[in-house]
Order: sequence, then structure tokens, then C-alpha cells
Amino acid sequence: MQYLGWIPHQGIQILFVFFLTFIIGLEREGKKFEEDHISFGGVRTYPLIGLIGFSLSTISKDDLTLVSIGFIGLTLFLLTAYWHKLTTVGNPTIASYMTALSTYVMGVVASHDLFWLATTLTVINILLLELKIWLGQLAKKIDEGEILTFAKFLLLLAVVLPLLPNEAFTEYQINPFKTWLVVVAVSSVSYGSYVLQKLSKGADGLLLTALLGGLYSSTVTTVALARKSKEESAPKLISGVILMASGMMYLRIIVLLGLFNPIIMKILWIPFVCLSLLALVGGYAWSRLGDVRLDEVQHESKGHNPLEVKSGLVFAILFVVMLVVTHVSIDYFGNSGVYTLALIMGVADVDPFIMGLTQAVPNLTPGEVASIGILIATSMNNLAKGIYAYVLSSKESAKLSLGLLAGLSIAGFIPAVLLWYR
Repeated sequence: MQYLGWIPHQGIQILFVFFLTFIIGLEREGKKFEEDHISFGGVRTYPLIGLIGFSLSTISKDDLTLVSIGFIGLTLFLLTAYWHKLTTVGNPTIASYMTALSTYVMGVVASHDLFWLATTLTVINILLLELKIWLGQLAKKIDEGEILTFAKFLLLLAVVLPLLPNEAFTEYQINPFKTWLVVVAVSSVSYGSYVLQKLSKGADGLLLTALLGGLYSSTVTTVALARKSKEESAPKLISGVILMASGMMYLRIIVLLGLFNPIIMKILWIPFVCLSLLALVGGYAWSRLGDVRLDEVQHESKGHNPLEVKSGLVFAILFVVMLVVTHVSIDYFGNSGVYTLALIMGVADVDPFIMGLTQAVPNLTPGEVASIGILIATSMNNLAKGIYAYVLSSKESAKLSLGLLAGLSIAGFIPAVLLWYR
């Protein structure tokens, strides 16, 4: 950082440290009297701690001896203060004391011009302190088994993924690194929706179930809502939110296409956005025609955790199988092989097929052919969901759900036909 007018470089560093640590002290000052006792530190204590760390680091330069002594001395002081509170109050929180240590570190890193790191530490500290109640409630809502599952997923992502070779093998161009990267991306999108559903606990009724469930899995959501229709006398409401879930499917696919094949995404983003809006707006309007409001029917998602290792391995196997089948279909049957495969896979799980096509463009097949195949697969998937809903729904909801999803399926074939004749 260069001189700013008459202020020397170290003067700017001091002002920066004081500003950040004063914000933390201000946050702690406001919490001093929220309980029956006075908490540690405030608008004076935390800036002083940060400035001590900055001063010792500036004096010692690259020698960390003084900085280490200062850190140990501060730790001993904080331990003494905590022990005093423990013996007089009973069970004080340790967050303020840990924040004090972090404030000391901020002063040290700022002396080395690591302003981004110091600012980041400040923001994280304030968020953790201010969101104390919300984080406590969050911990109660998340099962211990899901935390363990997420830890396993991080292990596979951070340890296994970097070890996989990033090169194609066999004549089918199977790349282990890209295969697992696809699994991570698809699972992460689904997991984000899954977590939000778990945290909501059905508090916002069927609307949230449709929107988040559609991102997680529109097929699973359709089946769950179809069964729900037998418990609730709200055929227009149920059929409307089932349509909305399929609308979210298109947004989910756009994100995945943008990550793995911008060529296909550029072709399909306008048709998919239009189809998504058609389903979301049309489904919402249709659901309002009934006598039951969206917030009057509660539904809690029962989907399984998409980050389970078993689910990831199954998807990886399906992805590799679809990659091979797509390659063979293109070699032996050309474009018609892609379209036939799309018709078949649309009845089952479209994600492995779509992600397989992202790896086939542009080396094996043109982007337009793959785009037509994806439109066919998603349209057939909507029709299949309509049949599932017809079989599983109540008599009143069955025909409505099938009709709405069949209509969305027909709408999806329109851009496919336009691409065909373009």
C-alpha cells in the first residue's frame, strides 16, 4: 500500500486495525448486559488487543518470537479471566475470549499487509457472534448422521477427487476426475435443496416443498405430493404445486449445463427459462383456483440425503454407463441413437443421460443434437411424472396432474422441433 497523502504506511495500517477491532468491540459492547453478568471486553478492550498484536508484529518484523510471547501472555490473561468468571458466575461463554485471540491475530496479519485476511476474520467473527441463537437452532435441526455423511463427502471431495487422474481412458473417453466432479456437482445442487427442506420442516407449506423439492428431485417430489393428495381434499392445489416442481427441474439443469457444457447451455437457456416460467407461473395460478390456500397444507420432505456415499457411487456408475451407451449409440445410429436414448431415459433418471451428453459435445456430437436430446428426455420425464401422479394421486387430482404435466411435456417438444428444422 502506498502513502495516502501525509499519512505514512504504518499509520494507515494502524487506522485499519483500529477500525476492524472497534467493530468487534462495538458488537461485544452491545452484548455486555444481555445476561445477568458483564461479559468480557468492549469498545476499548478489543481495539487495544488488536493494536498490541500489530505493534509486536511490526517491531519484530519477520521474527515471530515477540508475537508468540504476546499470544501466550494474552492466552494466560484470558484463561485467568475465564477462570474468575467460572468460579463467580458458573458457566460463562467462551466465545468472547476466543474472539479476543482472533483480534490479536488480526493485528498481526494486518502488519504484513494481509488486509483481505484481516477483514475476512472480522466478518466471520461478527457473524458467529451475532448468529449465536440461529446457529444453536440450526444445530438442533440437523441430525448427527447427516453431519457424519457430510464429513465423508468432504473427504471424498478434498482427498479422493484431487488424486483421480484427469485424463481420458478407453475408446469411450472415460475421465475419472470429470466423472467424480459431475457426481459432486449434481449431489451438491440436490444437497442444497435437501438441507433447506430439512431446515424449513414444512413450515411454509406445499409451495416451499414444490420449489425446493423440484431442485432436489422433481420425480421424488411428484410422487410424494401425489400421495399427499389422498390426505388432502385440494386437487387443484396439489396438481398446481406438482407442476411447479417440474418447473424447478429446468432451472436445476441450466445450472449444471452452465458448469459442464456452456455450448449446450447457450442453446437451451432461453427454452428452459420459458418452460420453467410456464410451469411455475401456471402452476401457482392453477393452485390459487381452489378453495385451499398454499399455506394451509403442510408437508415435510422425506427425501434421502443426496450426499450419502452410496448414492454418489450409484450415480457415478450410471453416469459412466450412460457415457458408454451414448458413445455407442452415436457411433452406430448417429443422431437417431441420441434421440431414441433420450426417449428411453426420460422415463427413468434424466441426470446421468444429460450429464453424459455434456461430455459428448462437441467431440462426438453437435450441440444442437445434444440439445434436442435433452429436450426430448425432459419432456418424456414430465410425461412419466404425469403417469406416476395419475396412478398415485386421489381421483380428483389424478387427471389434473396428468393433464398439466402432459401439457408441459408437449410444450417441451416445441423447441426440440424448432431446433430440428433450424
